[in-house]
Amino acid sequence: MSAKLKQLEDIVRPVVEGLGFEFWGIEFRSRGHQSLLRIFIDDVENGIGVDDCEKVSRQASGVMDVEDPIQTEYTLEVSSPGMDRPLFRLEQYEAFVGHQVQLKLRMAFDGRRKFQGLIKGVEGDDVVIVVDDHEYLLPFDSIEKANIVPVFE
Repeated sequence: MSAKLKQLEDIVRPVVEGLGFEFWGIEFRSRGHQSLLRIFIDDVENGIGVDDCEKVSRQASGVMDVEDPIQTEYTLEVSSPGMDRPLFRLEQYEAFVGHQVQLKLRMAFDGRRKFQGLIKGVEGDDVVIVVDDHEYLLPFDSIEKANIVPVFE
């Protein structure tokens, strides 16, 4: 996790948890004058509605205005992780063992950057996934982005 993401998480996490929601993760994309800060919140028992996102957005916006960690103009979004939820921490991979995941690495491993397979587990700081009967041990720090692949039955 970059120092900037860590700083933003340290500011936003207490706001989210103080409102009774689970802090799922955070994304920050700096695009010159059009940056985006996206906060993911969850509530396993009740789900997340628009009112929940609005409540967190209002509180987070106030705290961000006071702390002022982003010096340029940005858009703040608050969202549920959804069915294709992004994975941000090793514990989240552990919680989704047995689910399909689609991930992208920062640098190529075994000649490729994109993988889609079954999460088999976590070993130390590595995520274990199975792709076409081949097991891969991917260092967590090498994963740029990962999302659960939703299953519709």
